[in-house]
Amino acid sequence: MSTAPHIVAVAGNAPYRIHIGAGLLDDGALLTATLRGRHALIVSDANVAPLYAKRVEAALRTAQPDLRIARHVIDAGEAEKTLANFGGVIDALATLGATRDACIYALGGGVMGDMAGFAAACWMRGIDVVQLPTTLLAMVDSSVGGKTAVDIPQGKNLVGAFHPPRAVIADTATLRSLPPRELRAGLAEVIKYGAIVDAEFLRWLEAHCDALLAADDAALSAAIARSCTHKAAITERDPFEHGERALLNFGHTFGHAIEAEQGYAHGFNHGEAVAVGMLLAANLSVVLGMASDTDTHALRGLLQRFGLPVELPTGLMPDALLTHMRLDKKAQASGLRFVLWNGPGTASVVKDVDEAAVLQALRG
Repeated sequence: MSTAPHIVAVAGNAPYRIHIGAGLLDDGALLTATLRGRHALIVSDANVAPLYAKRVEAALRTAQPDLRIARHVIDAGEAEKTLANFGGVIDALATLGATRDACIYALGGGVMGDMAGFAAACWMRGIDVVQLPTTLLAMVDSSVGGKTAVDIPQGKNLVGAFHPPRAVIADTATLRSLPPRELRAGLAEVIKYGAIVDAEFLRWLEAHCDALLAADDAALSAAIARSCTHKAAITERDPFEHGERALLNFGHTFGHAIEAEQGYAHGFNHGEAVAVGMLLAANLSVVLGMASDTDTHALRGLLQRFGLPVELPTGLMPDALLTHMRLDKKAQASGLRFVLWNGPGTASVVKDVDEAAVLQALRG
């Protein structure tokens, strides 16, 4: 496999490019290619900033010596994706004197991308954001497509906006510092693309499992590019999730309920919750007569091969999870709505799912 950088073009009303390759955070020309003004705010967390923030700032200054740059660093973790920390980013923009042509550089995982993107959507009714994802999960999912949000106690991502980035720059070299658990979590989102639109990708992932778990640059770049190509195509056709884009939520209705019930600072991370959520969605598909047990068992085996969980955490009660699902963004006034599958590579949105069937899937 080639180690040359990949570029995925995202079309639509707000087109942008996804750049994928090693060493891109040091490329000042690339980092500033879409910059329109003189103010830049680097938003990062306490784990990522010490590793990469100085490098990004140095690259920006080399390319644009007159740029006014500030950094805003928050604690790491999903529990920090709050309205209070969102307010801190807004305060940092105000202190910087950011004008409407300013840019936020979201440096980190999905939490940073979601929160910094939401701040960009709100400051002066919308400024630019360049996503600099440093986790696999963010590279293949949250940095692409323009969804931004923060969490509230009642649920995940309930306060947010659609705000596409000006660019996504995914430096795969940052994945070398990623803990193995976080790498596996990102691979859950990669597997999702195979499950919903690309059965052949599932076979590719099976064949390249060892290389991916070893964080091989070429294997990861190929997997990221293929995942982003699928997400780009879907979000181009449905930028505001009125239809097809909902397929990207396969496993997420169950997964978000698991995260909310556990509390975001404890238990499964997002990718692990999605892994279990995908299997529960496959179980529900079997309960509703849409898919076979054979395909569900194959999905379970693939998730296990990648070291991902396949069972609900001990102590989580189905009724409690169902309560969270009723508040999920994908629910409608008429009832629960799920993304389910008919087998590998084929998924659909199913409305008004009977709660008894959901409980049956949860109880196995």
